[in-house]
Amino acid sequence: MSQHPTRREFLQRSGLSLAGGFALAAGGGGLIGGLLAMPALAAAGTVGQAAPAFTGTDIDGKPVSLADYKGKLVILEWTNHGCPFVRKHYDSDNMQALQRQYTGQDVAWLTIISSAPGEQGHVTPEEAKARIGSEKWAATKVILDPAGEIGRAYDAKVTPHMYIIGKDGTLLYNGAIDDKPTSKQEDIKGATNYVQAAMADIQAGRAVQVATSRPYGCNVKYSKTTT
Repeated sequence: MSQHPTRREFLQRSGLSLAGGFALAAGGGGLIGGLLAMPALAAAGTVGQAAPAFTGTDIDGKPVSLADYKGKLVILEWTNHGCPFVRKHYDSDNMQALQRQYTGQDVAWLTIISSAPGEQGHVTPEEAKARIGSEKWAATKVILDPAGEIGRAYDAKVTPHMYIIGKDGTLLYNGAIDDKPTSKQEDIKGATNYVQAAMADIQAGRAVQVATSRPYGCNVKYSKTTT
C-alpha cells in the first residue's frame, strides 16, 4: 500500500478542500497559487474592527487602559522626539494645537512612545515630563511603551502614526496626520489634515471619508528582541 497521501488527504491535512478550488498542479504550483489567493486575516489596527485593548503605564507610573475611556472618542498618537517628521509638527505647535483642540472637546488624546531603550526617542519618565513641559504638550495621557507591546498590537509603523477610536471602541481612522509626507514645517499650511477631517465626519455623524491613509515618518524604534 502506498505511503504517499492522496491529493484529497493532503488537502484535508492542510486545512483545505477540493471544493475550495485548491487543486494541486504539477510541482505544487496550483496549491501555492490558491494559498496566495486566500483572503488575508484582519490585520492589527484594521478600520471597522474593534480597536485592540491595551493597558500601559503613563509617565507617573500609573496604569492606563483603553477601557478607561469607554464611551469617549480616543485619538492615539505615536511619537519620537528625535524624528524630523515629529519635529515638523511639534516645533510648529501643530501637534499641540490639535491636542488642545480635541481634549477641549472631551476627546481623550493618548500619546504613545514605543521607542526601546537605547533607540532614538526612548525617554525616562523624568525626561518625558521635561519635554512635555518645555514643548507644552496637551495630551490627556502620555504612555511609555518601551517593550513595544501597544505599538505592535496596533501595527504602528512610523512616528507620527495616528488612530481614532469611536465611542463604541471601533477603530475609525488609521494613518498619517496629513497629506504632506515631508519634514518641512512650511508644508503644514495648505495640507489636508486627515485627523481633523476624520474628526469632523465623526462628530457630524457621517462616515469617515478618508478612513485610512499611508502613514509617513520615521520607523517606530521597536526593541529588536521579543519576549
